[in-house]
Amino acid sequence: MQKTIFITGASAGLGKATAILFQQKGWNVIATMRNPEKETELNQLENVTLLPLDVTNTGQIKTTVAAAIATQPVDLVFNNAGYGLMGALETLTDEQILRQVNTNLLGVIRVTQAFIPHFREKKSGTFISTTSMGGLLAFPMHSLYHATKFGIEGWSESMSFELGLHNIQIKTVAPGGIVTEFLGRSLDRTLNPDYQELETKLYNIMDDMMENASTAAQIAEVVYEAATDGKDQVRYVAGEGAKAMYARRLEIGSEESRKEIRKMILG
Repeated sequence: MQKTIFITGASAGLGKATAILFQQKGWNVIATMRNPEKETELNQLENVTLLPLDVTNTGQIKTTVAAAIATQPVDLVFNNAGYGLMGALETLTDEQILRQVNTNLLGVIRVTQAFIPHFREKKSGTFISTTSMGGLLAFPMHSLYHATKFGIEGWSESMSFELGLHNIQIKTVAPGGIVTEFLGRSLDRTLNPDYQELETKLYNIMDDMMENASTAAQIAEVVYEAATDGKDQVRYVAGEGAKAMYARRLEIGSEESRKEIRKMILG
């Protein structure tokens, strides 16, 4: 029987690449985005349905999830909508803070919550959320972003216990840099003269890291692996750069890793 994936944030980057890959693998795809009327690629593919969804809109989450389930049973939910926020905490507006938490953390939680009854009734299903290398270790000037991504990692591990009672899996895919995305359309950046030297050093290091970034298609393959391997495994680190940095952190411990990152950036 043909399976169905529900994807948030499918208008570009990893979300779109995942939609294309799963469609090619024979899945039905429900691709959601804030403005589906602007989509010109996914709407040309067979077995792809576009639905509107802003994950910060609680009412729309309920109506879109209900519409998706009414269309066909859903087997996999890929919580992918999100963006990066860069800047010293004191420079961030309350609007930026709320938008970051509502999108990256609460959006994932609320979409998942809306689908749980459906999966319990089916006695099966899988949730996968895009976190980040930034959900496993931290860099300066990204405190709110890290708060949301670390939050999703811990929340997913906890959720694995209660969902496991109903034969439901929950997993995370934690990539490093993805070509064209993090330092482009998906990054909200604030600047402040008091932090300019640190910001400049960090931005230069991030530019260097992006030279070895994975493509969205490469990370989509990891999403497919997590969806289909049947493993009792919560965390999937994706991309060679992310794997190397995470392995180093495990090797030397979190405190030494923090000091190493500080030395790399601050000298």
